Amino acid sequence: MTTAAICRAALLVPFVLLVACRVESDPVAVKVQATSFANSEWSEPVNLGPVVNSSSNEQNATLARDGLSLYFSSNRPGGSGPLDIWVAQRACTDPDDLACAWQAPANLGSPINSAGADFAPNLSRDGHLLFFASSRGGGATDIFVSHRADPNDDFAWEDPVPLGPGVNTAAAEQAPMYLQNAEDGSANLYFNRGALAQKLADIYVASVTRDGETLGPAQLVVELSDPSANDAAVTIRADGRELMFWSPRVGGLGGVDLWVSTRQTVHDPWSPPVDLGAPLNSVSDDVTPSLSFDGRTLIFASNRPGLGGNDLYMSTRTPSGH
Repeated sequence: MTTAAICRAALLVPFVLLVACRVESDPVAVKVQATSFANSEWSEPVNLGPVVNSSSNEQNATLARDGLSLYFSSNRPGGSGPLDIWVAQRACTDPDDLACAWQAPANLGSPINSAGADFAPNLSRDGHLLFFASSRGGGATDIFVSHRADPNDDFAWEDPVPLGPGVNTAAAEQAPMYLQNAEDGSANLYFNRGALAQKLADIYVASVTRDGETLGPAQLVVELSDPSANDAAVTIRADGRELMFWSPRVGGLGGVDLWVSTRQTVHDPWSPPVDLGAPLNSVSDDVTPSLSFDGRTLIFASNRPGLGGNDLYMSTRTPSGH
């Protein structure tokens, strides 16, 4: 295992309530109580710094359950195609221990990355599955899934397999979010479908097995999709009751903002989305939110003044605002 650093002005950035060492995956998910987040406030976002970010574009991050691996998309030099998936690793999560600093990101390489665009990684809770979007083969962007036997080996991914026609179509499918073991809810793979350039992206949900096989056609999530604007890059809290995404819909602070929606149970419809406001949103574009597995840490991308292009930022919250 390698180490590395989150830094900004030579200061370490704290991650909150993350496990300090890797453990074997636990099939029983730790339940997150929705009421514990009712009065929480997000901290001022912090740029993850020049070890993780670069002068290129970084976005679509996903943090491993133990907090020791950070997967993200970047078009930085050294990739296989126009957009690749990279991973940064660290040995521990103690913000006061220099040995816990993030190491320089490494390209995942083949078979995950290809000559096409490979991006928007999403790890399953047990660490055995990696969902991502890819334009490999020269066609429309589709969603793929890869498996690994060892959930602690970031470079042991098997050949990716495209999801079935219930998810992938002639339209563009991107930004998968796999909600593993959310009570007894069956619809557990969220993604956006439709060309972003034409403002056609809407949020869909499909049912997939623990092996990533689709069980039927995806359905439009009507309550989250604005027909006049893009809605994309869903992230969901582990209990399935809080969802975030980005959209340029009317009512935001900048060109593109982060929005949040909640529901009482996994069988209820989502509430009308609400702009997350400052300090998460800004007058710049704030996109691709990603919640940690404990729901306390949010990583997102923004083109606010930083190192160049989109940078990754991190914000944290505490239970019940304490």
